[in-house]
Amino acid sequence: MHKNIRQLAFIDADSRLTFLALLLILSIALAAKTKPRARAHEKAPDKIVIVKSSRTMTLKTGERVLKTYTVALGTEPVGAKQKHGDHKTPEGNYIIDAKNPHSQFHLSLHISYPNAADRQRAHKLGVSPGGDIMIHGLMPQYAWMGAQHRQTDWTDGCVAVTNPEIEEIWKLVPVGTRVEIRP
Repeated sequence: MHKNIRQLAFIDADSRLTFLALLLILSIALAAKTKPRARAHEKAPDKIVIVKSSRTMTLKTGERVLKTYTVALGTEPVGAKQKHGDHKTPEGNYIIDAKNPHSQFHLSLHISYPNAADRQRAHKLGVSPGGDIMIHGLMPQYAWMGAQHRQTDWTDGCVAVTNPEIEEIWKLVPVGTRVEIRP
């Protein structure tokens, strides 16, 4: 290689510029050719499936599993959310309807709870269904806990992951993604 570099020194300036320009164009063409392939494998999830009994959250495209995370839930994890303040994580079908980059819990994805069935059930009970259910990371003062936070269910009904995990999820999951929360 050093011999080839030395030979370039004896080529006139115009030829060197032409050679470098061709090298640059070839590099750009190769980079552009490989990027679409990489993106084709990085499809955005179209569904999030949360299974409360196994404390898992799976990102899916069609039936293909992209990634599964272990999560912490509300402090009363058994049963569907009935009312505001019951500390239960809801069950049912929702969507990610907003992203909050300024969340007190290091990024959050807002889940569209309550849906029509949740509101109807709460109305029959004469209670407020509650709201503000999210997938989120940890508060800054507890970020040091990392995965240890999952040793207990601690949220008010949300779904919690580590901060590096919510950063990954945040990048992958668009607003409008379907969310299914199972018992």
